Amino acid sequence: MRIKDGFVMRKVAGKYVVVATGEASRGFHGMIKLNDTGRRIWQGISEGKNQSEITEELVLLNGAKTDEDRKVISDDVQSMIDEMVEAGFLISES
Repeated sequence: MRIKDGFVMRKVAGKYVVVATGEASRGFHGMIKLNDTGRRIWQGISEGKNQSEITEELVLLNGAKTDEDRKVISDDVQSMIDEMVEAGFLISES
């Protein structure tokens, strides 16, 4: 998976947002605000990490100790990826 060309994450007034640039801005107007978890997921995808690697990073970062904690983080990562696909930001490369 990779971020579709033309979508970038920027820090604006202390908050992270996703905006469309160039050709992508013709079909997408506005911006998406990201919380810290969303920022880390976006950054991980941008760095070429897969879903499992991003999840493990967040598990370590958040100090998840139980299987339930790990499941919540895994579900959050999956949910963000699903939303990115639905919004057209993410390309699945098989």
